[in-house]
Amino acid sequence: MPPVASQPGAGVKGPVLVTGAAGFLGRRIAALLHARGVAPRLFDVPAALPALQQLAATLGPAEALAGDIRERADVHRALAGCGGVLHLAGVLTPTCSADPVLGAQVNLIGPLHVFEAARAQGLDRVVYASTAGVYGPHDGRQPAPATHYGAFKLAVEGAARACWHEHGLASVGLRPFVVYGPGRESGASAGPSLACRAAARGEPFTVGYTGAAGLVFVDDVAAAFVHALLQPRAEGAQVFNLVGEVHTVDAVLDEIRRQVPGAQLAADGPPLTIAADADEAGLDDWFADRPRTALRDGIAATLAHYRALRPGSAPVGS
Repeated sequence: MPPVASQPGAGVKGPVLVTGAAGFLGRRIAALLHARGVAPRLFDVPAALPALQQLAATLGPAEALAGDIRERADVHRALAGCGGVLHLAGVLTPTCSADPVLGAQVNLIGPLHVFEAARAQGLDRVVYASTAGVYGPHDGRQPAPATHYGAFKLAVEGAARACWHEHGLASVGLRPFVVYGPGRESGASAGPSLACRAAARGEPFTVGYTGAAGLVFVDDVAAAFVHALLQPRAEGAQVFNLVGEVHTVDAVLDEIRRQVPGAQLAADGPPLTIAADADEAGLDDWFADRPRTALRDGIAATLAHYRALRPGSAPVGS
């Protein structure tokens, strides 16, 4: 059987709700859904509505809705009439650390609203974003989060299992490690993308962490989310790591300098609180022909994006 991800709109009836659609990953997933013949319904906070409307205009037919993932009524309204849901909305590690209560409201209560609304809508699955942050800094096999962000995401994975056992609602949770690529400009692990932006602009930049981590290009992550939505069978509460390629920050900066000679880049700070020894167990069987973007190609694409944002400027580097 050919991969489901290559079949436009396979089995999806009605639009697909993408929460957090104005974000870095949400925009890429919405575009990929559109390319696969699936109409996305874009949902994010009211402040993001202009960006959502602009995205919807480029993807049409697409709807743009503003709301609060913390509000049950907003989530039910957003999901009404949809044939699927990709839940990405959340606040990242710095916000969760600064305001754990807000972090829990958005990153734990919000997903519970999504699961509840999916049941009410009669959907067969929920696809949601977990995180490599469910692992601590020393063990990439046994989840033991060292941040509020990781703790909330791990709790969502547990809630997803409960929804399967108690209600028969299937789910797929994906744990991306360091996601990089065009437009990744926020979060504790945005350093590789920000370094590309700085190099393309001819500006100095220091990545705020050191050590090794898995790096996965944004388009590879988007493909996994869409595959989870479009695969024909939905059963259980599956969770997969999206590790990508493991590299040290120094190796990432060396690759950027190779493509942009003279780039003024450095790294400083402690390693990320995520173990670098996690694997992608079960991922190849689940998504056999998944894309795997090499670091050199992902860096090249990210640099090209930021160079294109400098109209009239000469290319920087090779």
